[in-house]
Amino acid sequence: MSANSVHEPTYSPCSLYSSEFAKRHIGLRVEDVNAMTATVNAQDVDDLIDSTIPKNIRMNGKLKLPQALTEQDAQNELRKIAQMNREVVSMIGMGYHNCVTPAVIRRNVLENPSWYTAYTPYQPEISQGRLEALINFQTMISELTAMDLANASLLDEATAAAEAMTLLHRSKPSRTQRSSKRVRNRFLVSADCHPQTINVLCTRAEPIGIEIVLFDVERDIETDVLSDAYGVLVQYPGTTGAICDLKAVIERCHALNTQVAVAADPLALCVLTPPGELGADVVIGSTQRFGVPIGFGGPHAAYIAVRTELKRSLPGRLVGVSKDASGRVALRLTLQTREQHIRREKATSNICTSQVLLAVISSMYAIYHGPSGLREIAQKVNRSASILSTRLSEAGMQIVHNHFFDTVCVHVEGNADNVISAALDQGINLRRVNSSMVTVTVDETTTMSEINRVYQAFKIGVNSQADILDRCQDVIPASQQDAITDRQRDTIPASYRRSSRPLSHIIFSSYRSETGLMRYMHRLANRDIALNRSMIPLGSCTMKLNAAIEMEPVSWPEFANVHPFAPADQTVGYRKMINQLEGWLVEITGFNAVSLQPNSGAQGELAGLFTIRAYHLSRGDAHRDVCLIPSSAHGTNAASAVMAGMEVVVVPCDSRGNIGVGDLTRLAELNKNRLAAAMITYPSTHGVFEPAIKDICDIVHENGGQVYLDGANLNAMVGLAQPGKFGADVAHINLHKTFCIPHGGGGPGVGPICVQDHLSPFLPSHPLEPLGLDIEPLGLDTHDHAATGPVAAAPWGSAGILAISWMYIRMMGADGLREATEIAILNANYVAARLKEAYPILYTGENGFVAHECILDTRVMKTTHGITVEDIAKRLIDYGFHAPTMSFPVPGTLMVEPTESESKEELDRFCDAMLSIAGECQRVSEGEWLADDNPLVNAPHTCEEATADIWPHSYTRAQAVYPKNWLRNDKYWAPVSRIDNAYGDRNIMCSCPPIADS
Repeated sequence: MSANSVHEPTYSPCSLYSSEFAKRHIGLRVEDVNAMTATVNAQDVDDLIDSTIPKNIRMNGKLKLPQALTEQDAQNELRKIAQMNREVVSMIGMGYHNCVTPAVIRRNVLENPSWYTAYTPYQPEISQGRLEALINFQTMISELTAMDLANASLLDEATAAAEAMTLLHRSKPSRTQRSSKRVRNRFLVSADCHPQTINVLCTRAEPIGIEIVLFDVERDIETDVLSDAYGVLVQYPGTTGAICDLKAVIERCHALNTQVAVAADPLALCVLTPPGELGADVVIGSTQRFGVPIGFGGPHAAYIAVRTELKRSLPGRLVGVSKDASGRVALRLTLQTREQHIRREKATSNICTSQVLLAVISSMYAIYHGPSGLREIAQKVNRSASILSTRLSEAGMQIVHNHFFDTVCVHVEGNADNVISAALDQGINLRRVNSSMVTVTVDETTTMSEINRVYQAFKIGVNSQADILDRCQDVIPASQQDAITDRQRDTIPASYRRSSRPLSHIIFSSYRSETGLMRYMHRLANRDIALNRSMIPLGSCTMKLNAAIEMEPVSWPEFANVHPFAPADQTVGYRKMINQLEGWLVEITGFNAVSLQPNSGAQGELAGLFTIRAYHLSRGDAHRDVCLIPSSAHGTNAASAVMAGMEVVVVPCDSRGNIGVGDLTRLAELNKNRLAAAMITYPSTHGVFEPAIKDICDIVHENGGQVYLDGANLNAMVGLAQPGKFGADVAHINLHKTFCIPHGGGGPGVGPICVQDHLSPFLPSHPLEPLGLDIEPLGLDTHDHAATGPVAAAPWGSAGILAISWMYIRMMGADGLREATEIAILNANYVAARLKEAYPILYTGENGFVAHECILDTRVMKTTHGITVEDIAKRLIDYGFHAPTMSFPVPGTLMVEPTESESKEELDRFCDAMLSIAGECQRVSEGEWLADDNPLVNAPHTCEEATADIWPHSYTRAQAVYPKNWLRNDKYWAPVSRIDNAYGDRNIMCSCPPIADS
């Protein structure tokens, strides 16, 4: 099916698809394709594609990718690559720790499609399971930190720190600060913060005019350095292990009207006084060590917690307690959850992705161990570090910090390289802080055998006490704890120790047996609709097959247990896989270079704009700060532009939903001297291929700007068109959409950016890669704009899930990828053709076809029948479907994207449901059902309502819950009826109710 096809039937009965895996990934059979092309009034698939995609952007030839492999051959090839990684015990620390993922959680959450194929819980009635797991996470964080409120996770610790920095900057000043009429733009960062955090802070601060200043917590606490700062960030414990006197720091800062953010290790908070009890304003951190593999840097669930006064500035997603129409407790996303879509350039954050799957694992880890179990793990870790410290000290080593939790910092006077080398000979990675300082970080997996190997790296023999402890493989029995010296116990002074219970809510003590926990996780999963139950027709979200064969490598130890800052010669396999994936993405998109560092689509947007900004600065064009954004764009686009220090100018769209070329020309010329970029989504958010795309790019270039392309809709172009070839300068793409990384209930995500050659020097950098040189943050006064600083904590962001996309591309091959795109476009047009009489298709291309998605104009139902788009969305739940994207990009409409993975039977089932709903609307209009009492306005209907003794409605129970016969064989029951959104926003409760509603 090349661009030069003469419309001969390519999809023959003998060979429908080009690869064995494509036959499993793509849902249609040959007879389906023939019937569906007839329905959409196309001769065949080639005719449809020729009529849909503008000829001036079509590819010549096909992608140059390796020949597709079978599932087993692809996995065997990847296994050989993975085995190139060298497995070494990591004691590097820096916020990344070995841990144990309990098998019951790995099997029932991480490897369970009920959890990993679900979508963001914007439709709360069919997301109560995920929402409960997330509110467990929020409660866990609130209790560990002793803060009032926590959100449902952030991307990683470094970007969480950046969110804290901007949150404090925009929060309302106190009376004292207002009266001074002084604007503070200085943010102090402890030099003992993780270096990757400091570097991300520098990247994020500079474009918005925040000055980062490093300070020494102990040395500078009483100096004037604090007096002119609006906020401070302190690591607790520090990156080299030190536990500072956090109470003194907070009291001193508050006396100067400076707010305090604390980056805290959640395991350490099981034994250390929590920051909230000491007066912290914001607490951030990572929950990676709560059961989530290191995975070469991610994905991991970061957290942010705040005091009550800052709740409306809290970024990201927040789960809250509300009630449904029957008064039952029900959960929903609350407050500013989607404000980036609503407030656009006035949004407080561009966050559109959290780390739901990883947050669920972490919260289940806390439930699995319970408060006493977590405290025991924390105490065991601290004891191991204490034993190590004591023995090193007895042998004459200088221990830098007296107070620490899990990291022992040793001064070795110019001998760091020798110690690191000797440890490596023992199969252990230590951290080289500088030429005279080495740290050793222990974790819950550390054995005394490994500690003894560390002794040998420092040229210390094993004494009798260590001989005794060596026989304790994973834990020191209580009978032997008396052998530990007083100094070992004093690594955490009594004044620093936590006295409050770390996790007091009953949910953390309710499931002590594996049987109980297994049933609890299963019960939560059953409350939700994920891809394992039915299609999820969300427009712009590309909910396609996440094949099990693609997912399996994520759990391989060779990928799961690798530290992101391990020496390069230990990560050869990861680097080879990453290099291959980068090369394939370059070929697919038509650009020249790619960065895999951004770990969400919104972060990819920001990284792309940072790259453009750095390019302009390198040319002396600092005045270029205007970003043109179409009115149809994702709300995150505008928020990202503001975060990149740009001014947003909105470009109107025409009546067909396309960018108004005349308006674009006018605005580009008006801002010619300041134009930095234009942000374009292609195909458009309205679901069409705009024919003027090349002209649009030319207009921007002629006026000095760069073209940023939002590649959220790349699934409509792979193998058919390359954005790098028709004018875009930079594009972000979503591996969690087009390239099969699952959405995970709202995260993880990966949002790489691809750039043209002239922008490649300005891609995000990472000064900590590879490990081996002194690990120090970037110089704060030497930024020469040669490259963008890091946008994520790890060099390759969420590298642990890149194997999924590698497997997908390797098994599909060039032809399979093209076929997937063609079928995605066919499926969307088939849905549009079947539904257009009942629901007008709001936008189509020049030839009447849509791209990979279509917008159903449900406003007609409101006008003629009094039924709202929300009524239709909730009624779909009774039919067993997740609703399409509701009221975006056009209020009162539904945006549908069926993807290539769905069968014709499933597409027909969805269309039948939508047509049945249209018929129900007609019955309301004709007076058969009351306007205020019908199956639509009362949807969804719960089992409890359907089986109640009294049925108060004019329609029957069967009409309510079995509107189609297929439902009698496989019925999804919504656990709650329609949720009262306003009640939840008025009565904010964002931790578990007093009694867990399990």
